[in-house]
Amino acid sequence: MEENRIEIMICLGSSCFSRGNKKTVDTIKQFITEHHLENKVYFHGGHCFGGCENGPKVKIAGTIYENVDHNNVIDLLVRTFDTLV
Repeated sequence: MEENRIEIMICLGSSCFSRGNKKTVDTIKQFITEHHLENKVYFHGGHCFGGCENGPKVKIAGTIYENVDHNNVIDLLVRTFDTLV
């Protein structure tokens, strides 16, 4: 990961993926593009974070968020990038 980039990692384990993380991936990509954050974010997928019963999960700047979907991920991103957007 490049220095000074905020890492966003989305769980692509089968449980999180089947619960909607595919749509959340698209939402995050759209947010990054719309707010011109391509050079400030390292966004990638990862394998199972564990605790699948609390998924889908997304890790933003070192914090793992549970029960994330394409609707509430926007709030998480805005809170993370409020000084940048």
